Amino acid sequence: MSAITFQTWGGPFAQESSLIAPRNEQRGDQHRINDRIRSREVRLIGPTGDQLGIKAVPEALRMARGFDLDLVEVAPGANPPVCRIMDYGKFKYEEGQKAKEARKKSTNVTVKEVKYRPKIGKGDFDTKTRNVIKFIDEGHKVKITLQFRGREMAHPELGSKILDEVLESVGPAAKVDTQARFEGRSMTMVLSPDKQAQEAMKKAAVEAAKEAEAATAAAETDVPTETEAPTEPMATASVEDAAEVPEVAEVKAAEVAEAADTATAESETTE
Repeated sequence: MSAITFQTWGGPFAQESSLIAPRNEQRGDQHRINDRIRSREVRLIGPTGDQLGIKAVPEALRMARGFDLDLVEVAPGANPPVCRIMDYGKFKYEEGQKAKEARKKSTNVTVKEVKYRPKIGKGDFDTKTRNVIKFIDEGHKVKITLQFRGREMAHPELGSKILDEVLESVGPAAKVDTQARFEGRSMTMVLSPDKQAQEAMKKAAVEAAKEAEAATAAAETDVPTETEAPTEPMATASVEDAAEVPEVAEVKAAEVAEAADTATAESETTE
């Protein structure tokens, strides 16, 4: 009777399972903490940054738990590894915030391409050039491509003229990264934003706006107020006063004549 053999899966499966790294070690951005630290001894840093010397891992764990904090391996490549007592949750949050701020500050610079023709019309030229200015203002590099067809290859000066007009329209906000050159049947030139020139232009625009606002305010305060015209009753009163002048004169003349007659009569009575 032949012996019956059974294949056991424990050995190979155990070997394969030993090759599977713990979940915490599969992520390169994670740190070993607390009971996951494998070293026998570590160089310990306290929660305030003070050096506590080389400690055994169980002792370092007891010290971390005494502070109600975590033991975090911050430099696993050192000999012995460096661990620090800290609040690991707070540490991860701060690291995430720093990474978020770094992503905000970093700009994704791409190369935009705008294509022209040597015999392009003015409307198309203005539209494409506005796109170039927009891309430059957004911080992108711009590749200007002039496509030549047929006999246009015999007149490269047309392409140079178009490129000069583009540079003149863009102004100092951009600088030439790659000078104009032929690539097959195309002439190309690469522009990139000039950060210093753009900042200077923004400051000049802000100052000009402030000066214009100040000039407007000064002009409004210097405007003289209009003098009020005399009202109609005052004009009527002046006319009436002018009309009353002859009458006053006649009354005075009559009084003088009466006084003279009285004096004559008294003189005659005296005689």
